[in-house]
Amino acid sequence: MDDLPIVDAHHHLWDLDANRYPWLAEPDDGFFLGDYSALKRNNLPADYRRESCEHNIVATVHCEAEWDRDDQVGETVWLEGIAAADDMPDAIVAHAWFDQANTEQVLAAQAAHPMVRGIRSKPRTGERPGTLAADAPGSMGDPRWRAGLKLLATYDLSYDLRVPLWHLPDAVEVVRLIPETAVVINHTGFPWDRSAEGMDLWRQAMRAMAAEANVVVKLSEFGLKDRPWDYDENRAIVLETIDMFGPGRCMFASNQPVAGLRIGFNDLYHAYKRMVADFSRAEQLALFRDTAARTYRLALDGDAA
Repeated sequence: MDDLPIVDAHHHLWDLDANRYPWLAEPDDGFFLGDYSALKRNNLPADYRRESCEHNIVATVHCEAEWDRDDQVGETVWLEGIAAADDMPDAIVAHAWFDQANTEQVLAAQAAHPMVRGIRSKPRTGERPGTLAADAPGSMGDPRWRAGLKLLATYDLSYDLRVPLWHLPDAVEVVRLIPETAVVINHTGFPWDRSAEGMDLWRQAMRAMAAEANVVVKLSEFGLKDRPWDYDENRAIVLETIDMFGPGRCMFASNQPVAGLRIGFNDLYHAYKRMVADFSRAEQLALFRDTAARTYRLALDGDAA
């Protein structure tokens, strides 16, 4: 599988010398992988290429990296400059708040940039199950937030959905509000709770998501707080997710450099390839390239099938 063409469906770049990312300038409290001080360094195309050198990366999708929220379009403009100089990324999942007075203005401005294919806007969530009112401001149940979400269809933008496991059941209702909009579940729905009860909750919610035709899923970010990356455990989750959604609705992604806190890029993709070594070539191409290319509307040269 060394020649397998890969579209990395989710990664991040940042230049801490030139731009402002508040979360990378703050203390490390509360991050889902614990101490993330190792991320507080520049991460640019040269770093990405060095870390992914053992694989055939044919395109990448940059997902917003929590750039200064007072300048939401600024990250898009910066990435366009990076792409012009370094030939990556190939597409952008940008940011816009859904519950602000200027939501439509920001969405229109993002959509005016040809590299922007979708939006990731993290709703307000509870730190634990049952700790947030269903209609709390900025949450998925907030009518104002939902109104902003529905504007994605107007601008032909997909929605990258990132919520903790315990909010996945709420997200099913949200997905049904936007049947014409592609919804991309980030990070395999974050199966953080690997207990039998936690995995049952994840499984039920993901099955409900799989029943919605507009939903695809990124097979990514299996890291856990204070635990090493476990191949066998993560393989079982990957295979179960593929069984629920099918290869045509799943895409592998790196979430680098964040995932690098637990596993390096090259080792991660070797693990992915090993997990699906028995799949057909067409299924492997779907998982590593085609689902991402279709979802993010990438025009790729040639066909390495």
